[in-house]
Amino acid sequence: LYDEHINKIRSMILRNILLTVVAILPFSLMSQSELGEFKIITYNIWNGYDWGKDQERRGKVQNWISSQAPDVVALQELCAYTPEKLQEDANAWGHGYSVLLKTTGYSVGFTSKYPIELKEKIVDGMHHGALHCKTNGIDFLVVHLHPGSIARRREEAGILSAKVDAITKSTSKYVVLGDFNAHSPFEADLYDPNGYLLTRLRESNLGKGLNGNLENGDLDYAVMSKFLSLPLFDVVQKYTAGLAERGSFPGRVLGEVNQEATDQLLSRMERIDYIMVSPWLSEKCKDAQVHNGPENWFLSDHYPVSATFDLKD
Repeated sequence: LYDEHINKIRSMILRNILLTVVAILPFSLMSQSELGEFKIITYNIWNGYDWGKDQERRGKVQNWISSQAPDVVALQELCAYTPEKLQEDANAWGHGYSVLLKTTGYSVGFTSKYPIELKEKIVDGMHHGALHCKTNGIDFLVVHLHPGSIARRREEAGILSAKVDAITKSTSKYVVLGDFNAHSPFEADLYDPNGYLLTRLRESNLGKGLNGNLENGDLDYAVMSKFLSLPLFDVVQKYTAGLAERGSFPGRVLGEVNQEATDQLLSRMERIDYIMVSPWLSEKCKDAQVHNGPENWFLSDHYPVSATFDLKD
């Protein structure tokens, strides 16, 4: 009888332990991001590391992203990429999940620490295409807009704004990020109308009109205004000042390619890479920056952009 009583007590203890474990398991499995900090990076990696031939640069980008410990990464110009190759990159910075838009041309991709739900591959009407993914309860649109036509970028902005409008019907947590190849109206006063950048662009876009990158000899702000009006919030603009801090293109590596002096590159610095977020996420943002310092000078012709959020309610 004594042994039977002891066994009953043991069974009750084990059952209570099991019930306790089952009760707390969902909380123990919750990621740090769901409970707190969540970091996003977007990076245009420049022709897929020369269409796969520059493995040294690929390794350096992998190491840099790993050092940042992001929760999600959006990538542009994944030329000559396969889903397997993108997952190799994702593994290098500790992400177990990835999605590639396509295996041809200039693709975009998305990696995450957490399971990814592919919502849509957006190709129709788009020059490079876009990805709609959901991870950690947040919807992401990874974009790469047309590099050489205001008219085409405006069309793409219309397509994507309709996608964002649909997303807002079901969630307050969404991000549009990537290479927009467009300029923010908040920075119009930062571009010298007679400076090297606009002088250079006027020469290269002469006679192109809206099929080029200038309208009436000036930068176009309609594309980013479209996104801002949804509304989406430009988190980098809040935490930085001037093009010295915000400039995302060109990387100094282009000095060697174009035989331009460093001062020329710096004088044509512009911002065309963004992390745009919903009003809810804007309130949660605690820091954002363009990583255009020495560690990234020669890794790509674009500089990466990051934003960090505190997701605690």
